[in-house]
Amino acid sequence: MSNIYGYIRVSTQNQNDDRQRLALLNFGILEKNIFTDKQNGKDFNRPAYKRLMRKLKPDDTLVIKSIDRLGRNYVEILDQWKIISEHKKTAIVVLDMPLLDTRRGKDLVGTFLSDIVLQVLSFVAENERTTIRQRQAEGIAAAKARGVHFGRTPKPLPVNFHEVYQKWKRKKI
Repeated sequence: MSNIYGYIRVSTQNQNDDRQRLALLNFGILEKNIFTDKQNGKDFNRPAYKRLMRKLKPDDTLVIKSIDRLGRNYVEILDQWKIISEHKKTAIVVLDMPLLDTRRGKDLVGTFLSDIVLQVLSFVAENERTTIRQRQAEGIAAAKARGVHFGRTPKPLPVNFHEVYQKWKRKKI
């Protein structure tokens, strides 16, 4: 018997996955069959993704909201797509891009079109990751130039710190 699984990824613990979850539930996926990771998409070393991959069997279906939720690394997205669709023989449905639905269009033209769309979207996903990192670095540099300090405010040392430190260093305490 085939199962339908959903995969959700958000980049940080603080990000909300409701939009993706609602789309998967509306597709008819059971909550127990939805796997969620809260970490960036630079690679596929994610705990829920690994559990999902162990679950997938031939004739199952994997549903994701958009290709960038699968990952942000062009080459790895293509590799994972091949592993899922060809090696595991699991169908893949990308809700935001109907051309990326391996349940239909299995003829030569359909396969050709989905391969082209997959490559373009995978490139866009990785490019967006690079752009985000560049914007982040520029924002940090601009903040530092304005005198913004990052991290916690240092706590003042106790008045006898250096004396206690020297004793500790000499193994007296």
